[in-house]
This record gives sequence, structure tokens and C-alpha cells, in this order.
Amino acid sequence: MFYVYLLENVDDKSWYIGYSANLKQRIERHQKGDGARTTRRKKNWTLIYYEAYKNELDTKGRERFLKSGSGRRLLKKQLAHHLATAL
Repeated sequence: MFYVYLLENVDDKSWYIGYSANLKQRIERHQKGDGARTTRRKKNWTLIYYEAYKNELDTKGRERFLKSGSGRRLLKKQLAHHLATAL
């Protein structure tokens, strides 16, 4: 399985969107500061959303979409309850 995931920074509520074949291991790497440049700069990331796919190309396409303006708007709509309680 391949996963598209959304991490939220606990401190400033910024987002990081990525994909991985091993979600648990990838999140652990982000937490240790061994992740992407964005997640290395900040600490305290938490997983707030993920999707699972059987095909890596589908996963990459979904990640690309979610990183776009339309994709971020969709995520905000889907996560409206989470975002409302996080304030």
C-alpha cells in the first residue's frame, strides 16, 4: 500500500503533505527531524489525515492534487470539524 498523508504542526498549524509506502516509519522520521526540509525546520508534527492506495502512481497524482490550491480547499472542507476545534 501507498499513503498520501497530511501532517499539521502543533505550534503554528502549518501543513505538510507527502506520500510514502510505509506511513508509520515515515511519520517517525519526520518527528525525529529526518524528514523533508519543511518538517526538519519545525518540530511537533501530528498526523491529521491520510488516504491509502494500491498503486504508487495514483498516490503521487493524489499528492500533487492535494498540494494544489484546489486540493488544499478540498482538505479544508473535509477537515472542517478538526479545524474548527483546533482554534
